[in-house]
Amino acid sequence: MIRVLHLYKASMPESVGGTERFIDQLARSCQKYDIETEVLSLANQPSNGPISFNGYKKYLAKRDFDIASNSFSLDCFSIFKMLAMKADVIHYHFPWPFMDIVHLASKPAKPSLVTYHSDIYRQRFLMPIYRPLRDIFLTDINHIVATSPNYFASSKVLIKYRHKVSVIPIGLDRFTYSTPSAEKLSYWRKRLSPKFFLFVGVLRYYKGLNILIEAAKGANYPVVIVGSGPMEKDLKQQAEKLGLQNIYFLGHLPDEDKNALLVLCFAVVFPSNVRSEAFGIFLLEGAMHGKPMISCEIETGTSFINVSNETGLVVPPNDSAAFQNAMQYLWEFPQKAAEMGRSAEARYWQYFTADSMADAYFDVYRGLLKNI
Repeated sequence: MIRVLHLYKASMPESVGGTERFIDQLARSCQKYDIETEVLSLANQPSNGPISFNGYKKYLAKRDFDIASNSFSLDCFSIFKMLAMKADVIHYHFPWPFMDIVHLASKPAKPSLVTYHSDIYRQRFLMPIYRPLRDIFLTDINHIVATSPNYFASSKVLIKYRHKVSVIPIGLDRFTYSTPSAEKLSYWRKRLSPKFFLFVGVLRYYKGLNILIEAAKGANYPVVIVGSGPMEKDLKQQAEKLGLQNIYFLGHLPDEDKNALLVLCFAVVFPSNVRSEAFGIFLLEGAMHGKPMISCEIETGTSFINVSNETGLVVPPNDSAAFQNAMQYLWEFPQKAAEMGRSAEARYWQYFTADSMADAYFDVYRGLLKNI
């Protein structure tokens, strides 16, 4: 048995971001190797002890405050030290600058790795302050995992540590996604057009949804946007100002509803326009459901999931005309769209299953323990 401790600022089900989903999928899929997983994260309401979730244990330290999207917790230090003592491997998830501090202050005498999810983009003005800490942290870590070859090749940070970087794509377990009921499918068929484009995600600045809304102007196809977030008000105002009747904001929905919409949609759209979008879990969910995809070329994992003209279409970022042309092409050539969808699903089974992800991480964990 290998005991792995994950450290990240948030976890499911309290938070459902891409990194949180990844940690959950990895913890669940590693159970076949008798890997005992514990996850330490922060929450406004801390836990008094372990919480059982999807076959692993979670600990919630109290989140004290946030600065520039960076969560801090005094309790995290003591809880981390306690959990690290019984762990065999420490698994970090970058970026989270506070995590660097916890690691360097605690100095756990255990092999460690970090999954490098993304460069820091939005808080670049703070980089002169943070860079020395980041470099000490990444130098001290035994192994680094990039989530796609595209991101590894384009990251100026990762290239400095190429000697200890491997690439393991994020994987999803198709069988952990519940099949929507006939009633749920019927409900959404009645509410929506039988043919629509779908986006699901937190409505953040880097999702490029303003470009998607602009691309829907003057078009005859429906666009469904599922999710909430800091950009929600601005996006709704933009759609209203443009007088768009073909944009449907559905807000946050339970997983069964999202799964139903994935089953029913014609294609998925993913207009993320900056490198903060390092992979794209929803894009991968679309591929897993056999849907053609439209995304932007930002030199990250999105173009590893969506191969242009094979599994969908890839267009330049921040180009609403190009995005509209891509949507119009799929709309007018449904047979080609269906062919791309079949290729997308085949690529999912080849590269992006949770089993293959677990196999690769198990090899990394064993390698770290052999080198003690």
